[in-house]
Amino acid sequence: MSIRVLVADDQEIVRTGLSMILDVQPGIEVIGQASDGRRAVELAWRLRPDVCLFDIRMPGMDGIEATRVLAGPDVDDPLAVVVITTFDLDEYVYAALRAGARGFLLKNAGADLLSQAVHAAAEGDALIAPSVTARLLDAFAHAGPASPAADPVEALTYREEQILATVARGRTNGEIAEELHISLSTVKTHIASLMAKLGARNRVEIAIWAHETGRVRNRPG
Repeated sequence: MSIRVLVADDQEIVRTGLSMILDVQPGIEVIGQASDGRRAVELAWRLRPDVCLFDIRMPGMDGIEATRVLAGPDVDDPLAVVVITTFDLDEYVYAALRAGARGFLLKNAGADLLSQAVHAAAEGDALIAPSVTARLLDAFAHAGPASPAADPVEALTYREEQILATVARGRTNGEIAEELHISLSTVKTHIASLMAKLGARNRVEIAIWAHETGRVRNRPG
């Protein structure tokens, strides 16, 4: 089954270009386009795409607010959203991830990275543009907690602490498996356990929790 994608961007040439790039990728199908955030939300509710690809700067309702409506903390059945923008400003990245985005890319990312981000989001994974990942995680590492973070409902095991650290450094499941010398299915099992214990809905929220609680400060990247 193809991954069904909704694309929203206020610039027609960009929207069309992104759709054309995605449509020729194996296993991806663009099922709708929107020129503003409100229309994107309406289409997302109606079409229930596997992944939404949203620009940040759109009229009426921007991409971050549209993400919050579809994937925010209060949404019972959140959709997977990847935010794509020309601007790699830290406040945009943080706001997008806080709103529930499963990925953050720049528009110059290229077809391969765009496809990877869509596949990752559809699988419950997350991909942040390499050009902003290091800076973003460094900012988390050197900042104090934004607010007191809730303790896990159950203590983390030693292996879960290891997985937590790798997720917080932006590692993919494959990279974690290789680094810790465990199987991919074991990685997925531990990440599912982490999400349950932390009340996180995806690995982005796991990473945010880890950095805001200082659990992974000063660890090598």
